[in-house]
Amino acid sequence: MELTREEESALKGEQGEIMEMAYRILVATGEATEAEKLIPIKWAHLSGVNYNTIGDAGEEFLRSISKDAKVKVKTSLNPMGFDIDNVSKYGLDDNFISKQLSIKNSYENMGVIPSFSCIPYEIFDIPEGGTQVSFAESNAAIHANSFDNLKTNKESAFSALASALTGKSPYSSLRKDDHSNLTIRMKVENPDELTYGMLGFFAGKVGNESVNISGIGKMDTRSCKSLCGGMGTSGTCAKFNFDEENPESETVDFDEDEMKKVYDQLNTSEKGDLITLGSPQLGLEEISDLAVKLKGRSFKKRCMIFCPRAVKEQATKLGHTNELERAGCEILSDCCTCLTPLIKKDEVDAVTTNSIKGAYYLKNSNGVGVNLKPLSKIIEDETA
Repeated sequence: MELTREEESALKGEQGEIMEMAYRILVATGEATEAEKLIPIKWAHLSGVNYNTIGDAGEEFLRSISKDAKVKVKTSLNPMGFDIDNVSKYGLDDNFISKQLSIKNSYENMGVIPSFSCIPYEIFDIPEGGTQVSFAESNAAIHANSFDNLKTNKESAFSALASALTGKSPYSSLRKDDHSNLTIRMKVENPDELTYGMLGFFAGKVGNESVNISGIGKMDTRSCKSLCGGMGTSGTCAKFNFDEENPESETVDFDEDEMKKVYDQLNTSEKGDLITLGSPQLGLEEISDLAVKLKGRSFKKRCMIFCPRAVKEQATKLGHTNELERAGCEILSDCCTCLTPLIKKDEVDAVTTNSIKGAYYLKNSNGVGVNLKPLSKIIEDETA
């Protein structure tokens, strides 16, 4: 890789141990992805926040560097393991709470915005088209590339942190103009958000870095997020190109048979003991829509809703949280359905959700059964 004098200096340790470490990560990543140089970025979004994910080693590492490390660009943060406002209701052990708060404090000491959201594209202003960013959250990286006209690779927790500390990232892969050699033809009629999530899951498995999709039609916000969440769960693919027919590319169909294969893989239960909505987290538009759909209705079983704190505050001002709580919803900020310790297999046999991403992690990380339904069916079946 070609490095500037300043980058060479940092790599040699002349700017301190933290910058040396950060540049070593970036150079190693760049060499692995055949990058010829590092380029500036304007925004980093970090994963590696939930104590369930990074454990003691991660907590100790962040605590050790946070004394001196400071981010150089706007840096936002993925969800953590609980909502601090109501953590006492969920029976979490004191060690988990203490270590999670330590991680939170470490990031804040480094100057990271404590957004605790997996949907930064809904709570922050989007930069101008073509801006280079560094997103570690998989659905956010895919959304940035596919819908927001930004450029990011599907970063690791370490590479995104290194980018935040240096303001640089390797110039490789999706940061360049890409041309996919695979086209997926949408062959399912009347798709809902669950259909798009399954399409994304399928695309993530068969695609490489990016895929073309034809015949997809118009999607709403919920469906776009479901598409990104599904793709981010199943593979390394990190971009959709829409309606780009390439006669030289391989073509595969996503039809009813392929959809059923995905559904059968993730749907493991006929019913759930509780309902979760928000993986990716719900934005204000979805919260507003849900409040309207629940007018005069109430959930017959426990329903957990996950959204960013910024969204909850907006929804409260608009009166939506009162309506949702009246309908029996628990509204949680700063955390997410995925990898949460709030749902325990010794307390819950199965969870009903409309999220492919949520289904994957509830099944594989939490060890609970999953009952997959689109939101319309959840409201029809689970409310009265």
